[in-house]
Amino acid sequence: MKTKSNIALAGLLACFLLFFACKHELPISGIDDSSGSGKDSTGAIANGGACSADSVYFTNEIQPLIVSSCAQSGCHNATSHRDGIILDTYSNIRKYVVSGDPSNSKLYEYIVRTDGDRMPPPPSTPIPTVQTNLVKKWISQGAKNNACNRCDTSVFSYATTIKPLIDASCKGCHNASLASGGIDLSTYSELKNTAISGKLLGSIRWSTGFSAMPQGAPKLPDCQITQVQKWINAGTPNN
Repeated sequence: MKTKSNIALAGLLACFLLFFACKHELPISGIDDSSGSGKDSTGAIANGGACSADSVYFTNEIQPLIVSSCAQSGCHNATSHRDGIILDTYSNIRKYVVSGDPSNSKLYEYIVRTDGDRMPPPPSTPIPTVQTNLVKKWISQGAKNNACNRCDTSVFSYATTIKPLIDASCKGCHNASLASGGIDLSTYSELKNTAISGKLLGSIRWSTGFSAMPQGAPKLPDCQITQVQKWINAGTPNN
């Protein structure tokens, strides 16, 4: 029998995804600050430095993933706050994380569940294992509010750059179960078709006549948009 706390926690992640506009709120923070204050030890906003291959970064990898998959309209964004839960900013996400202990972190627990209580809930597509492993590693490393300068416009292969970008920032709204706007970006062939049509670049550039994507979230950094453009100019290779 479920206790009241377990029921509340199940309610945390039991909302149904809407099959219309997928709106998020994604404040950007490039700091390493476990307190969630948004400032470093001196009280000043800190900038992300060079990336380490051994580290997982909240701003680069975790925040886009959780916002795309969980902080959607009707679920856990600031407007809907389903069951009183908001999963948009570091401080809000951190409420459901035990630093250094993924197994006791509700955020991780629910994204790896295989029953009806997993997040995002069925029939939505589960978060891929490679990304749940990133969440696990981020928590194990202290669940820091960190960021780094990883983007390199000379690197734009599908496997190492484009797919991870789409998975983190777009796939939560555009997958086989929730094809917002009739667009599914969960496979290479679907992404290629969208790219060739001009919709992908037009949307992430926020060009006139296209729906600005990610919707309700800040525009992607210019570096990432350039990577997508170069991949498209190269013929959208599956490399």
